[in-house]
Amino acid sequence: MNRYGLHGKLKATAGNGGKLADILLEAAAMVATAKGCRLYAISRDDSEPDAVWITEIWDTKEDHDNSLKVPGVRELIGRAMPIIDGPPQRGQELTVIGGFGIWENT
Repeated sequence: MNRYGLHGKLKATAGNGGKLADILLEAAAMVATAKGCRLYAISRDDSEPDAVWITEIWDTKEDHDNSLKVPGVRELIGRAMPIIDGPPQRGQELTVIGGFGIWENT
């Protein structure tokens, strides 16, 4: 079974990379038990301190879309928007075809 993946980068306004990462880590905790969530990883690149990378794997795109209905997620989006530098860009949409550690309990 293929899965739905997203991988992208958000850039925070100057000096707010850590704050944005913290908000996204809160989001990760919220969606950890959402239906179909297999991975929600937040990463930083030491060479670009105001950038935050988000990697997600879901059973389906529908599961991902429904994650926006998890209580508190919209509030976190509202907190993040003022510190995102420029309009958010949609990350890469991927079809995840395999790997290690994402297929447990299927």
